[in-house]
Amino acid sequence: MTHLKSREIDNMSDEARQSRLIELREEMLQLRAQQALGGSSSNLGAYKSTRRSIARLLTKMNEKKE
Repeated sequence: MTHLKSREIDNMSDEARQSRLIELREEMLQLRAQQALGGSSSNLGAYKSTRRSIARLLTKMNEKKE
């Protein structure tokens, strides 16, 4: 999966944001498992971008509520 940009998130519907958040959290879980099992350092970039994408999604979702 690729990381999300703010523009992409703005164009998504609420349902799409929810489903994407679930996908990203599952991906994060897999990356954590790989890292715990001694995964390669090439996964650090994917770990960081996934974490940031989750943060972007949550931020945009919270902005909508206010």
